Amino acid sequence: MSDYSHLHSDFRPVLLLSDRERIRFMGEPRWIGYPTAHNVLDTLESLFDAPKRPRMPNLLIVGDSNNGKTTIVRQFIKNHGEGYVDENSEPVRPVILAEAPPSAEEKDLYVSILEAFWMPYRPTDSKLALRYQVIHTLRELKVRMLIIDEIHSMLTGSAVKQREVMNALKKLCNELAIPIIGVGTPDAVQILHLDPQHASRFDVVKLGIWKLNADFQRLLKAFEAVLPLKQPSGLFKPELAQIIHSISGGNIGDLHGLLVECAKEAILSGKECIDRQMIENKSWVRPTRGIRERVV
Repeated sequence: MSDYSHLHSDFRPVLLLSDRERIRFMGEPRWIGYPTAHNVLDTLESLFDAPKRPRMPNLLIVGDSNNGKTTIVRQFIKNHGEGYVDENSEPVRPVILAEAPPSAEEKDLYVSILEAFWMPYRPTDSKLALRYQVIHTLRELKVRMLIIDEIHSMLTGSAVKQREVMNALKKLCNELAIPIIGVGTPDAVQILHLDPQHASRFDVVKLGIWKLNADFQRLLKAFEAVLPLKQPSGLFKPELAQIIHSISGGNIGDLHGLLVECAKEAILSGKECIDRQMIENKSWVRPTRGIRERVV
């Protein structure tokens, strides 16, 4: 009889659930920390706590698609961004996460920020009116950090439009004295080259793909500790780690998807662990250069 020591103690009660409930449990968002993620969180925390000054530091977080950027940001928001009512009975939203508009349009940027507040606005308003509504709302709700996800979308549009959007972000940063965080693919760095002032305001952190090394094995052990399987799989052992790395390409999102699919099969088959044959035979869909590639 297994003592379930391979599973984190917090998740051992999940083994008492039905197969269907265990599979559903794996589909819920779950934070798995690792050194790079903790370093980014520490950087965000230092920016969040930075005293207000005329030229606030900003940050651009870049990495390949599905490689953990948004997960890290959402974990930070979970830790520091939940809204509350202060001692003066006034609402506070410490961190706002807005998605960049699909193209470089200043007016669409303001609309995206207002929608992150669920704030009513008039689409027919001018850029100036929407800008001051955004500034007023951010100030009124005591926002301390603005995060723009999918910021690489702003590369769609002319250089003039891109400069307008970046200048709009610079104005928000100056007016409110808050840090602005951009999150996107590596292409997003091109936005900073539009103007030396932008490049000097933003530090860049890149989330690379995982190499096949001891850190990757530790990551696999962390994943195994949250997969509700009754038998140990030993995913971190060299043989399995090499196969898993080859299939996932070191992309943490693809890795997560692969392990969840294998764990589902392990539960439904009654095997209760993931082995080499299951990994090699499992059909897995992963993005490759914009095409859905099926690995069998």
